[in-house]
Amino acid sequence: MRTRTSAGTRATILAAARQRFAADGYERATIRAIARDAAIDPSMVMRYFGNKQQLFAAAADLDLQLPNLASVPRRALGRVLTAHFLERWETDDALQVLLRTAFTNEAAAARMHAIFATQLTRVVANGPADPQEAPLRAGLIATQVLGMAVCRYVLRLAPVTHMTRDEIVAWLGPTLQRYVAGTR
Repeated sequence: MRTRTSAGTRATILAAARQRFAADGYERATIRAIARDAAIDPSMVMRYFGNKQQLFAAAADLDLQLPNLASVPRRALGRVLTAHFLERWETDDALQVLLRTAFTNEAAAARMHAIFATQLTRVVANGPADPQEAPLRAGLIATQVLGMAVCRYVLRLAPVTHMTRDEIVAWLGPTLQRYVAGTR
């Protein structure tokens, strides 16, 4: 029998938790189901994470991996951000879990708020627009990318789900461009 390392056990629990939260949502996901998915005893989940809320916080701890806009030509900022967010939504289960759960759980909504407000504001503040307006501009960018994500990945609205990435970048990019580049 192969023994797991502490880091390996933690990673296995987090992977199982992300999948379970994505499938069942925060309210219906249980420590027992997550432990079963991870093929470990429920007490181990509690040992590593304390409780369900702390496990969710760890599973939803993510970095948006936003690009450094200083190296992006000014006219391409909106397109680059739009393409980046599409890539993140399509490749990071944790981000989709957090989005789905934020609608029904205050802790998840607060986590989503913190991630977007902190990380996006920092990137926008380093862009070409007035740094004093960075929180407002970041909030407006969030309205667009979160709205797109809800429609495309949660509600699965046919017109939006049938669009190619290039089409979404072409439609949404100019709006993000306005917000990030400082033009009104």
